[in-house]
Amino acid sequence: MDSNSYDNIANEYRDSKQLDFRKYIEEYTLHQLLGEATGLNILDVACGEGIYTRKLKKRGAATILGVDVSTRMIELAQEAEAKEPLGCDYLVQDALTMNLGRQFDAVVGMYLLNYAQSADDLQRFCQVVYEHLPPSGRFVGFNDNPHNQLHHYPNYRKYGFVKESTSQRNEGDFVRYRMFNLDGTEFSFNNFYFHPHTYERAFAKAGFRDFQWQGPFLDPSQASSDYWYEFMTHPPLIGFTAVK
Repeated sequence: MDSNSYDNIANEYRDSKQLDFRKYIEEYTLHQLLGEATGLNILDVACGEGIYTRKLKKRGAATILGVDVSTRMIELAQEAEAKEPLGCDYLVQDALTMNLGRQFDAVVGMYLLNYAQSADDLQRFCQVVYEHLPPSGRFVGFNDNPHNQLHHYPNYRKYGFVKESTSQRNEGDFVRYRMFNLDGTEFSFNNFYFHPHTYERAFAKAGFRDFQWQGPFLDPSQASSDYWYEFMTHPPLIGFTAVK
C-alpha cells in the first residue's frame, strides 16, 4: 500500500463512505459476517478514517484498535474520536510488517487484501493477521471480488464507481477504482488482481482454516428495489471469513 497516495485522497475517500452501497451492502455485509460485536476485542486493519472502527465500538466492542498505513487517514480517525469520544484507539501501521505484541478476538479487514501487489504480499497480510489472533479467532472482511468478470467493470457507475484493468487482467495487474462522490468530486486508486485460488492458497499457507468467500449481502430494507440488480447479480465486491 502506498501511504502517500491515501494521504492525498483521504478526505475524498472519507466522503465516499456516504455512497449508498457503503451502507446497504458494505456495512450490512460486515455486520452479517462478524455477527455480535458485544464484548469483543477487535483489530480493524486498513481502518481508513475509522468509520467501521467507530461503528463496531457503538455495537458493543469491548476494545477496538484501528490501524492504517496512511498518516492522514489516522489523523481523520483521531479527529472524529476527539469530536465524539467512543474509546477507539488508532495507530499508523503497515499491515505487511505489523507486530502489535497482542492478540484480538477478531480482526476486521475492510479492503485490506486487495492492496497486495504480489502473491507473497497477500500471504504476508494473511500471516500478520493470523499472528494477531488466538486459536479460533476470526478474520472477516470485504474485498475487491476476484470472481467479477472484466466485462462488468464499467457497469457500476450508478452506484458511484467504475472499475478498470488491463485487457488481460493477469495476476498482480491493477484494478483501478474510479470513484464519483455525491458532491461531484472524482478520485481514483488502485487495487490489485489475484485469482481466487491465489487467495485460498495464501490463507491456507498462513494457517487459517475454513476460509470462505461470502456475500455480498443486501440490507433487507432494499430487497424490493431493482436499483441493486447489477450490483448483486455481478458483485464487484465480496466478503470473506476465516478461522485460526
